[in-house]
Amino acid sequence: MVIAVDFDGTIVEHKYPAIGKERPFAVATLKQLMEDGHKLVLWSVRTGELLDEAVAWCEERGVRFYAVNSNFDEDANCMNSDNFCRKLKVQMFIDDRNVGGLPDWGSIYQIITRRISYEQLLREEMNMPVEKPKRKGWWPF
Repeated sequence: MVIAVDFDGTIVEHKYPAIGKERPFAVATLKQLMEDGHKLVLWSVRTGELLDEAVAWCEERGVRFYAVNSNFDEDANCMNSDNFCRKLKVQMFIDDRNVGGLPDWGSIYQIITRRISYEQLLREEMNMPVEKPKRKGWWPF
């Protein structure tokens, strides 16, 4: 799976433009996701030197990204092209600005590896029945 990951407020505490402290288990979870075969894309508002600092911070801790602020590393060369599309081709985004906020990194790992929703995980943790949504007409879910 290709997964986009935000930096400020997600991997580290939000102290932009400075780099905040690591959020608990962020680096360990990202390293495990890489070991599991997932491709990580750093997707950040940071650019230039601030982005370089964030990438270096991650690399010093063993987190290496498949791409940075692009779909593939080679996209970085054409970002100013008229044909460049900033829409990422990923299966998941991990970002502190999610609706409902950022789950803890242990929950994020469970959601990704078990391919379940955050709702399903919460229902399991609260020992509530996991209800399968009813299909409505043409809608596939």
